[in-house]
Amino acid sequence: MRFVIVTGMSGAGKSSVLKMLEDVGYFCIDNLPILLVPRLAELLAVPNAEINKIALGMDIRSSYGSADLGMALDELDELGIVYEMLYLDASDEVLVKRYKETRRSHPLSGNSRVDQGIRRERAALEPLRRRANYILDTSRLLIRELKREINSIFVENKEYKNLYVTVLSFGFKYGIPNDADLVFDVRFLPNPYYIEELRPKSGNDKEVQDYVMSNEKAGEFLGKLTDMVQFLIPNYITEGKTQLVIGVGCTGGKHRSVTLANALYEALVAAESDYGVKIEHRDIEKDAITKAK
Repeated sequence: MRFVIVTGMSGAGKSSVLKMLEDVGYFCIDNLPILLVPRLAELLAVPNAEINKIALGMDIRSSYGSADLGMALDELDELGIVYEMLYLDASDEVLVKRYKETRRSHPLSGNSRVDQGIRRERAALEPLRRRANYILDTSRLLIRELKREINSIFVENKEYKNLYVTVLSFGFKYGIPNDADLVFDVRFLPNPYYIEELRPKSGNDKEVQDYVMSNEKAGEFLGKLTDMVQFLIPNYITEGKTQLVIGVGCTGGKHRSVTLANALYEALVAAESDYGVKIEHRDIEKDAITKAK
């Protein structure tokens, strides 16, 4: 039997994950009373049971404390029942935005603000987070990306990568990404914008890439940046970081930053690693939109 407990921050995507697990053959139960968790596990742990994959959704709405669930997990350990815990997380800013969009109140906010309820919940759930087999930060994941991660862990049984690195190109004139952990400025490189035939193209086009990377400083910068990031990542993993956003910026976020972000992304993907990597270009289309206006 594969027994999965899905928990974590309210608003981080537990309901979506349970639906995804149900679609791939898991018998899913949401908010089962905490006292019944060990009993249910015992009933389903018999050999040749009809149900051999089960997922329980447990969150703060279950009216349990993290200590109660911790005691239930201790009892499962004593009974010799093997289980896996998936902890869903997201940044405070993203959680606040999701609650505002749905116009729902946080279960621990009471008469106070949503962000205060989120802080209380995060503190209460920290012991469970430390016990989790998998920590999945959904702050920047699209639904299809979340589904791919769930399939990778619970269907394809691939080794899970707790740290997810996002390489993000952007334009300084549109503002620095507020969720960036590391920000690098490549405006010291010659700007393809001033080359008439390159202006309408982007850093996704070979002509722009060749122009930017033909400057020896670009190659030197990329090498030093890649070395530093690859040095930092294992240390972030050791510290328990689950989401790393690396911002690479130029003036408009269309040429130089896109080229260098793509090159850094390719270098990280090519390396043997225990982290996931994705690429985003935040402002690559904004120049065309601005001109159209």
